[in-house]
Amino acid sequence: MFEAFTEFVTTVDGVDIAGRISRPTDEPKPALLLLHGHPESHVMWHKIADRLTERYTVVMPDLRGYGSSGIPASDPEHQTYSKRTMARDQALLMQHFGAERGFRQFAVCAHDRGARVAHRLLTDHPDLVTAAMLLDIAPTLDMYEATDRAFAEAYFHWFFLIQPQPLPESLIEANPRAYIENLMGSRYAGLAPFPRDVLDQYVAALSRPGAVHAMCEDYRASSTIDLEHDRHDRASNLQISTPLRVLWGKHGVVGKQFDPLALWREMVPNATGRALDAGHYLPEEAPADVLDEILSFL
Repeated sequence: MFEAFTEFVTTVDGVDIAGRISRPTDEPKPALLLLHGHPESHVMWHKIADRLTERYTVVMPDLRGYGSSGIPASDPEHQTYSKRTMARDQALLMQHFGAERGFRQFAVCAHDRGARVAHRLLTDHPDLVTAAMLLDIAPTLDMYEATDRAFAEAYFHWFFLIQPQPLPESLIEANPRAYIENLMGSRYAGLAPFPRDVLDQYVAALSRPGAVHAMCEDYRASSTIDLEHDRHDRASNLQISTPLRVLWGKHGVVGKQFDPLALWREMVPNATGRALDAGHYLPEEAPADVLDEILSFL
């Protein structure tokens, strides 16, 4: 696993961002940023990452608070874990590696929480991103505003994690494995797509002191300050011109509850997309399809 990569820890804005980057080659390659979702880490790309290095300089960080990355102290307004702040992390990280590897711009493929960070990269740093692929999300604002009983039941964690601390933190910290395995195992494919050693890495990351609080703050930010930023974009009729491809699981909650492509086209008129024969965790449930899509689009 990850034979074509080396590990890194790079400090951006005072936060250590950990992850892996593909080994340097004699010939320059276009850069590709891969961003993971919840409750995972960059390890979620393990089924396709090595293949991608044949074409790209691949950078796979752990978002702040996740995986092996730093866990900065939170603030009452949740700005520390806002998607705007997390997107800035990624912009600075890629500028750092770009100076080393000789690239200025990059493509991004992102899943779940990482895709929400990628959305903010497109709005705040459009000059850096050549193309983007978002996996199994609809826009955050639309998902909150359209919440009904079916969505609340399926995505209960959205509303559990945003409760005031320390309630969700205390309950999850008592048994991080139960949280991860029940959450991920309750989706379409169960736990079958996730090797035991990979699940163990997700559990170990969430077991770090402060990691559960950081995860909760990510969601608290999405229900507060992130919505403020999104509403401001809507009010100003912000349009995204970066080429965008949207993929979702045919058997997942997002595809059943929303029309992801139509919603993204309200901000990105030329966006394209389709459903894959999978649930939520596309890179682990349908790796061949995701790999083909990346190679074709990015």
